[in-house]
Amino acid sequence: MKKVSFILNGENRSVYVEPNDLLLDVLRDKLGIKSPKYGCGRGDCGTCTVLLNGKSVRSCLILAVEIDGQEIMTLEGISKDGLTELQEYFLKHNSFQCGYCTPGMTLTLEEFLKKNPKPNEEEVKEAISGNLCRCTGYIPIIRAVMEYVKNRGG
Repeated sequence: MKKVSFILNGENRSVYVEPNDLLLDVLRDKLGIKSPKYGCGRGDCGTCTVLLNGKSVRSCLILAVEIDGQEIMTLEGISKDGLTELQEYFLKHNSFQCGYCTPGMTLTLEEFLKKNPKPNEEEVKEAISGNLCRCTGYIPIIRAVMEYVKNRGG
């Protein structure tokens, strides 16, 4: 067992991990963070996405020992004061049915919109191309993002 210390959703945390523990499993099973979901286990679907030092990563591909000294942000962290403005637009546009992809999709878009605050529709499509949504599809999600960008001056 190795002790790793990191910042999780703005709070200093420490946890003991095995060398082969995945970040996804540590977040869900040891720390009670349920927004990253297990999907494919290969990094293809995006349901386990978290922000690692502000960059979206697949937590099913990250060993927990690698997060020592890093900063992790999950949906619980960005939403701890209530829904973000982007999430409000998702609700307005009925962008999700089952919600399984919601955390990964949201975090991916939060990172993307910080880098590109005025994207066009094709850029939004490309940004979410690594996040699978099997219920709603992508049209309501894209519409929500485009309205959000338009209304915030993008």
